[in-house]
Amino acid sequence: MNSNSQSANSADTYSQRLADIVGTAIALLTLTLPVFVIAHYSSTNVQNNQQPLVQNLQGSKD
Repeated sequence: MNSNSQSANSADTYSQRLADIVGTAIALLTLTLPVFVIAHYSSTNVQNNQQPLVQNLQGSKD
């Protein structure tokens, strides 16, 4: 009966380790992906929205 419980413990350890790795990967994606998406789209919008500054400086003719 001990050998049966020992194999169950090793399977639990493996599944626990796998769950930790998957959870860490999901956490990292959750934290980093929005930053990259925001940086990508905000840099694109800044480049497209830049308008040249043109000033019409005409002297008044008296």
